[in-house]
Amino acid sequence: MRVKGGTVRRRKHNKILSKTKGYRMTRSRLYRVAHESYMHAGQYSFNDRKKRLGQMRRLWISRISAAANQNGLKYSELMKKLKDSKSELNKKTLAEIAFKYPESFSSIVKSL
Repeated sequence: MRVKGGTVRRRKHNKILSKTKGYRMTRSRLYRVAHESYMHAGQYSFNDRKKRLGQMRRLWISRISAAANQNGLKYSELMKKLKDSKSELNKKTLAEIAFKYPESFSSIVKSL
């Protein structure tokens, strides 16, 4: 007996084509091209999520460094003192304190 896969395949194709709306040229119209571009787009978004973490880390470091310089310390000296004092503050929270609450940051630096 012959089994037809028309409705299942049509649903699968329409799902991909609806997700690729707004893509240029045949990337939004032809299934094969749309599927390839959809797969590549997913890979790009995954990779860029990972890149964003590194960019945020660079931002945190530059904010901490600027705040440390205002308090008469280098970034590396500050991080060494934090490590020696076994502080629980990570770079993200330290950068937020330095950016939003400079007085609190300077009191943290003085306490080291």
